[in-house]
Amino acid sequence: MTPAKTVKEYIRTIVDFPHEGILFRDVTTLFADPRGFRMAVDQMLHPYAGQRIDKVVGLEARGFILGGAVAHQLGTGFVPIRKKGKLPGAVISQDYTLEYGSAIVEIHDDALAPGETVLLVDDLLATGGTAEAGIKLVERLGANIVGCAFVVDLPELGGRQRLEAMGMEVHALCAFEGL
Repeated sequence: MTPAKTVKEYIRTIVDFPHEGILFRDVTTLFADPRGFRMAVDQMLHPYAGQRIDKVVGLEARGFILGGAVAHQLGTGFVPIRKKGKLPGAVISQDYTLEYGSAIVEIHDDALAPGETVLLVDDLLATGGTAEAGIKLVERLGANIVGCAFVVDLPELGGRQRLEAMGMEVHALCAFEGL
């Protein structure tokens, strides 16, 4: 019998994408495999079993895929955090810094109620800038984050330390060394 694959083994690495010297960790191969995708969703939920979670918040764009599946498994609602200008209706915005500039993410101003408990989900934790912006949006709406769940952590880029310094619990299914 062949041993079961780990989540990490379902993820392919694409060299020099989107720029030379970058090792891109492509989770679409994980999503495409029903066993791998199920494993990832189940493992993302595991640390939060038995905790009250009112909403799952997913960061654009792959966080929508994972966050929707996690919310479904939890039987709770899903809230997207999107790039500026993508949500209809009234929003609040948060800017953040990227390696090559800055960006803005938004959430509907009525997406979360004060006191709600939230699990923040995304596919990859690199520098933590997008996740930090998402956390700030959630907190500005008065909700409480019980954890931040990712499939991949890139430890060399410091995102975990950045989020933990904010008091966040960080859970990642696997880590890849290198950029």
